[in-house]
Amino acid sequence: MPENARLSERPAPIDRLLAVMAKLRDPDGGCEWDLAQNFSTIAPYTIEEAYEVADAIASADPAAICDELGDLLLQVVFHSQIATDEGLFGFDDVATAISDKMERRHPHIFGDTATDDVRGQWEAIKAAERARDGSHSALEGVALSLPALLRSQKLQSRAARVGFDWPDAEGPRAKIIEELAEVAAAPTDDARAEEIGDLLFAVVNYARHLGVDAEGALRAANEKFTRRFRAVEDRAGPDIANLSLDTLEAHWQAVKASERS
Repeated sequence: MPENARLSERPAPIDRLLAVMAKLRDPDGGCEWDLAQNFSTIAPYTIEEAYEVADAIASADPAAICDELGDLLLQVVFHSQIATDEGLFGFDDVATAISDKMERRHPHIFGDTATDDVRGQWEAIKAAERARDGSHSALEGVALSLPALLRSQKLQSRAARVGFDWPDAEGPRAKIIEELAEVAAAPTDDARAEEIGDLLFAVVNYARHLGVDAEGALRAANEKFTRRFRAVEDRAGPDIANLSLDTLEAHWQAVKASERS
């Protein structure tokens, strides 16, 4: 048989993946674990895989990015197969819906609507879609499952679009100082936790006004701390827990100095 004939008989990669998942979910000979799953039990894995894609991108490793994107795609296929099994929708419906949405939200590309404000057009179309679905709140659609800092930033941005915002960065900066005082004055643990939340919200607002992505900034700070603390551990050795805070601080400052040099 000619090579091109053999190639033509191979299923497209996405069709192969769909067939693999259908087999895993087949009550007759499928995987017991896969058959036991539902939307809710799979959702945490979906979120985890999205973060692993982000980690792979940060590593700048194309092979890792490819691998993690495959894991994320599997989550979409898994959810779609669950929906197929329950008679709700299928993978083709998912793909069609997102294609329709992208074309609808890019009329300057797929239609004849010219614009110099692509982002503004995008947001206007999204607002019209929310209104069509019966929602009139600017905050509708900001996912509850987002990381808290990222959700805070999105909520603030949505409110700002309808004019609920400080005119400049001085407002949120002053709010940080105010919230710090309220944390210090909080009379109970519950009140202190609430005030800490307000303080974090104010810090995110300040970052937004400075054009800083709070989620990305904190992620970078976490990585910097991890890198430096591991270097402190290397310098301190196995007896690190027995060293004084002054000694540990000296190691920390030495690590920082070595990074600067």
